[in-house]
Amino acid sequence: MHQRPTPPTVTTSRRRMARKALLAASALGVVTALMAPVRAGAAPAPATPLAANGQLSVCGRQLCNASGQAVALNGMSTHGTQWYAQCVTDGSLDALAQDWRSDVLRVSTYVQEGGYETDPAGFTARAQKFVDAAHARGMYAVIDWHMLTPGDPNANLARAKTFFTAMAKKYKNHPGVLYEIANEPSGVSWSAIKSYAEQIIPVIRAEDPDAVVLVGTRAWSSFGVSEGSNESEVVNNPVNASNIMYTFHFYAASHREEYLNTLDRASDRLPVFVTEFGTQNYAGEGANDFAMSQRYLDLMKRKKISWTNWNYSDDHRSGAVFKTGTCNGSTWAGTGVLKEAGVWIRDRIRQ
Repeated sequence: MHQRPTPPTVTTSRRRMARKALLAASALGVVTALMAPVRAGAAPAPATPLAANGQLSVCGRQLCNASGQAVALNGMSTHGTQWYAQCVTDGSLDALAQDWRSDVLRVSTYVQEGGYETDPAGFTARAQKFVDAAHARGMYAVIDWHMLTPGDPNANLARAKTFFTAMAKKYKNHPGVLYEIANEPSGVSWSAIKSYAEQIIPVIRAEDPDAVVLVGTRAWSSFGVSEGSNESEVVNNPVNASNIMYTFHFYAASHREEYLNTLDRASDRLPVFVTEFGTQNYAGEGANDFAMSQRYLDLMKRKKISWTNWNYSDDHRSGAVFKTGTCNGSTWAGTGVLKEAGVWIRDRIRQ
């Protein structure tokens, strides 16, 4: 249903070569490794997710690594960086990469609510700082354009073009980024979302022709379920672009059988990335439903669906993994600083 990719141009081939060179030189810290003494009998350090998998692409309905093997990335999403930048530090990201063994960090740049629109240059620089920090630790980064209200992504079309032009220019030779172009569209038709995607994707492709693009779906990225529809509207009218995936979000205490079944059906027909989920209700609050959450995780593991959990902060809600006040301190690793949901999701990522 998607367009076949066009043959690579000389420019694209050079970019791919540059990506490979960059990966070989930096993802494992090769220079440092060569300079460091090697103890007899010492086991080699395990490859980071980025070094092990390289440039990602969509092959069929799967996310695949540079060798064409299907992979599933598991990791965390930041909270809005206008509120919880203090939770994204060298120490916290060291813990995420090394203690949690995360593959990916989703960097959430809110557009409204005191976010990007108030300081485009500042929030672009902040997003790049966090993406760079993820890469330095061998993790992938999802660049999340966190549009929420208004729910029509076209309302922020000009801002999105500016943001993604800047991000794609910076990361056009790096294998470690995925571009999430619309967090949770709502109150708007699939055709309007599709139109937005078909205007933003060429902006990214003009600078970065190889990276995977993640497209939000209708009704808060539920494939339309939360507004009385289902995945058929996307199956029957897919975005006219290659190397893309569609996003699905769920909160296990609120989103029950209908949502789980939709994810199952949709992933049989479309490439899907779950860029946000929680073990609580749809507001990221209330009691954790770990039993329902595990059903989702079992499905995603069986079908190799990548996911990032909401959220890596110390927000007061039950969906934030750290106990309130943790981000004012310096201890990040282990379970002592984690809420119940944090202990549970850390264990699932480590698995």
